[in-house]
Amino acid sequence: MAAAVQPRVVRALPMSRAYVAAVATSVPHHPQQRQLHHAVIPHGKGGRSSVSGVVATVFGATGFLGRYVVNHLGRMGSQVIVPYRCEPYDVMHLRPMGDLGQIVFLEWNGRNKDSIRRAVEHSNVVINLVGREWETKNFDFEDVFVNIPRAIAQVSREAGVEKFIHISHLNADIKSSSRYLRNKAVGEKEVRNAFPEAIIIKPSDIFGREDRFLNYFANIRWFGGVPLISLGKKTAKQPVYVVDVSKGIVNAIKEPDAKGKTFAFVGPNRYLLFDLVQYVFAVAYRPFLPYPLPHFAYRLVARFFEISPFEPWTTRDKVERVHITDMTLPHLPGLEDLGIQATPLELKAIEVLRRHRTYRWLSSEIEDVKPAKTLNV
Repeated sequence: MAAAVQPRVVRALPMSRAYVAAVATSVPHHPQQRQLHHAVIPHGKGGRSSVSGVVATVFGATGFLGRYVVNHLGRMGSQVIVPYRCEPYDVMHLRPMGDLGQIVFLEWNGRNKDSIRRAVEHSNVVINLVGREWETKNFDFEDVFVNIPRAIAQVSREAGVEKFIHISHLNADIKSSSRYLRNKAVGEKEVRNAFPEAIIIKPSDIFGREDRFLNYFANIRWFGGVPLISLGKKTAKQPVYVVDVSKGIVNAIKEPDAKGKTFAFVGPNRYLLFDLVQYVFAVAYRPFLPYPLPHFAYRLVARFFEISPFEPWTTRDKVERVHITDMTLPHLPGLEDLGIQATPLELKAIEVLRRHRTYRWLSSEIEDVKPAKTLNV
């Protein structure tokens, strides 16, 4: 019979307290080094599959301007965190805008600072594009343009974010007749107080494929004409192309001297509202039948649309904003200072308005349309 295996007994050697203390103090203690995340180390030749060194959290990325900003960031090899409140399927169009795993989706709550902190804690750039065309019972203009941007700016400052970009509006003014624009002005001040080095961008009305500017005027034909206060001859507009605004935001990230500055983004041409709307209908090959509508009557019609439980076609505040003349702010830097040549409306209007044409005129050339009259800037 095989001999039984005896268990091996290991005796602990007696140690004095002084010996244990001496051994503990003899072990070298090095401070823990913070490891740099690979996503912020630029490498590659540039482009979608390289790494730009930018990790950007884009609040409001699911909106009109947001998809262009995410697209430009993704194409340069940035990692983009997209906080969202909608259904997950409503943000899937953003996923292919970056390389595999570079577009990260995260649910968030604008009223919860811990939720905001989770979205910005690994980013070196934060962009606030949160906006709303109309008020709801859950979020009014003060929430959207003042409280939420202030919270994002405060948390970004605490998290050590390098660059914070806030999108306001060219006509933001505390004395404006528009509640939208008044809150935009207050939001600018709150962001500047919370994050003194923030970059504030003030674009004029933005046009593009999914806009609520040219499409708004093109759809106004369902009124049986085009109602305009004072026929639009007392209002001047200087719209800017959405791609230019998006490129300007990305270039502001790259520009080291942009910190703490306020930029005004406007288009190259300035128009009377009457001439602009006339051009919109000319490109769409629709009859232009303008008629003056008193201010109070227009607001009354807008109040009727506000009753709708769905997205309102217009609101009383929208009526005010549409008929406010765009400011001229020559003392502020613009697109040219960021290396961008502003795109004229006449070159891109067809992209927006072709879908408003009837089948007969669908493929007509834009050269057949007379350009809109411009004003001296």
